[in-house]
This record gives sequence, structure tokens and C-alpha cells, in this order.
Amino acid sequence: MFRKAVSSDIALIKELAHQIWPHSYGQILTSAQLEYMLDFIYSETALQKQMNEGQQFIIAYINDEPVGFAAYSLLDNMRSVFKLHKIYILPSTQGTGLGKKLLCYIIDIVKSSGGRILTLNVNRHNKAKDFYTKLGFKIIKEEDVPIGHNYFMNDYIMEKDLTAN
Repeated sequence: MFRKAVSSDIALIKELAHQIWPHSYGQILTSAQLEYMLDFIYSETALQKQMNEGQQFIIAYINDEPVGFAAYSLLDNMRSVFKLHKIYILPSTQGTGLGKKLLCYIIDIVKSSGGRILTLNVNRHNKAKDFYTKLGFKIIKEEDVPIGHNYFMNDYIMEKDLTAN
């Protein structure tokens, strides 16, 4: 089950991120960068700002237990390009198809809103790149995004043409 998150869910999203990120990035980032990025992206203030700036958060549940979340937003004024900002599932539920269902749920919302392209950034060393590739996303370029303290997000930018299906 999926539901739209509201401001009162910020503490839950933060808690889930702190459970998921060490598993997702522990082999990619130093522990100092991991902690910095969790605070940078998932502090309650940062999450509220993301919501205020238009990111729509979705929380995933299994048997009424929260097990993941995602966020997306409109990227252009033409209402045709949307961005998937994040999608994370607890390690214990990875490989069950829940991530694919959550992404498809968001794709359906984006399409019904007139979206023609869904874009995302993924760390170049994250195995999630293969997940996105299997679901029809294509790498369009590389990007190194400075995030402070001499840290960078070393990403691929990937896109999916939502009109192709």
C-alpha cells in the first residue's frame, strides 16, 4: 500500500532514511560523508523545505508497517518533465518487487499529470542503476554535484520516456 506523506510524516521519513542509507551507501561513501548527507537531505528542516518546494513524498507499507518512501516533483513549467528525487526501501524488503511497484505507482501519477519524461540522479557506483535500467531508464549524462564540505554526489542522470509504452 502507498500513501501520500504529509508534514507530520517527516520524522518517519527521517527514521526510514537512517535505516536504509547505511545499507545503500555504506560501501560507496565514507561514514563521515554518509552522516553529512543524511543530515543535509534528511534533517526535519531539510525534509520540510523539500515538501514546501513541491516534492511529493509517498510512503510504502507492508501489513501497515512503513517500509520505504519515495519523492518526486514537477521539473518544468510545461508539466511534461518530472523528477524522481528519491526512492528507498528497507533492506529486508528489497528484492520483493516493492520498489518496482512504488516506482510504477509514481510513473502512473506522473503520466496522469501529463508527464512525458521522468528523470532521476543515481550514484554512479550504486547498484540501483541496474534497477532503473531494467525498468527502461537510460543514462543521458554524468554529473558531479557539490554538496558542501568538499563532498560531491557523483551521479548518472537517467531518463525514462513515458510516452514509449
